[in-house]
Amino acid sequence: MEKKGKPIIARNISKEVERVLWGAAAARCEFNGCNRRLHISPVTAEPGNYAQKAHIYSFSADGPRGRGPFREDSSGLNEADNLMLVCYDCHKKIDNDKDGKRYSAELLQQWKQAHEARVRMVTEVAPQKCSHVLLYGARIGEESCPLHKILAFEAMFPDWYPADDRPLDITMRSFSDDSCREYWRHQQRHLEHEFDRCVVRDIEAGHIKHLSVFSLAPQPLLVRLGTLITDKVPVVVYQLHREPCTWKWQNHPEGFDYILREPRHTSGKPVLVISLSASICPARIEAILGSDISIWELTLADCHNDFLRSKAQLVMFRRVVRRLLAQIKLAQPNANELAIFPAMPVSCAIELGRVRMPKADMPWVIYDQSNKQGQFIETITIGRPYE
Repeated sequence: MEKKGKPIIARNISKEVERVLWGAAAARCEFNGCNRRLHISPVTAEPGNYAQKAHIYSFSADGPRGRGPFREDSSGLNEADNLMLVCYDCHKKIDNDKDGKRYSAELLQQWKQAHEARVRMVTEVAPQKCSHVLLYGARIGEESCPLHKILAFEAMFPDWYPADDRPLDITMRSFSDDSCREYWRHQQRHLEHEFDRCVVRDIEAGHIKHLSVFSLAPQPLLVRLGTLITDKVPVVVYQLHREPCTWKWQNHPEGFDYILREPRHTSGKPVLVISLSASICPARIEAILGSDISIWELTLADCHNDFLRSKAQLVMFRRVVRRLLAQIKLAQPNANELAIFPAMPVSCAIELGRVRMPKADMPWVIYDQSNKQGQFIETITIGRPYE
């Protein structure tokens, strides 16, 4: 019952308030986790108005969430601050909460504010912050590699935002055994074909000006991906962290540095060992290549699979590797190929490929640990015959 002298408010919401609500919500459902587009039919994809307006504090005086601050004066009930733009399904969820405990007014306000803050953040970013998202996944041993675009989009903010809600996905779904040569041949050809089809043509046409790269795949293929990307456009390569589980870059650890171990002699076949996420024993390499080798190793004081926390560490990796490759070439000018044994994060593998200089660097033969064979195996060669 309204107080005497106070107007009795009607249910209909003004067009002006509706426009404000649509603009603030960016035509998407504000129910947390939904984000459904409300100007497109979820069934037929036909354009239209598929939005509903849910009251945060109840329109009815005895509604599930009560009237809160509007108990004495209900004139603000139909204002944009007390309304959420939602889809039919989410509106029904809210209305079915008869006692208002599951979806309290406080919780709905938090969701509304968070959704509208995200919309402001995205739309306030300058056009030059637009980046195309590149997803590349391939089976690692027995593990499949799902890549989720929403997690990728979240990791980009606030530095970048997605140029398109459909990423450039060049993932190859394969159940082949990675211990055989055929697996690597098919994967490499697929990667090269899809990168050319989905990325290179749009770069050359000027449609892609920046790339944000998210990948989970065997290291040899990631190195090959890096050689395809190079510096065609500005690139940010992301790393999936375990603790916390996110693609967002973390704080830079103090005192961090890479360690270079040079060979005792440079008369043997040059071998680059990258022991970052795990140590690689020289005996394992000699079992494959023999003892007439010169091992150059890039490593850490403490090797483990979650050491890479910050973007600065990745920048350091690029610089160190580029200097190291030049040093190997200077020390062993007559070598005709470089054998690479990697144990490193996915982002480092991509950046290793990106620093490669096709005209200056000798061919690379990349090895990978095969659990089935219980040893390193030769996988792909970069520099022959594809480049």
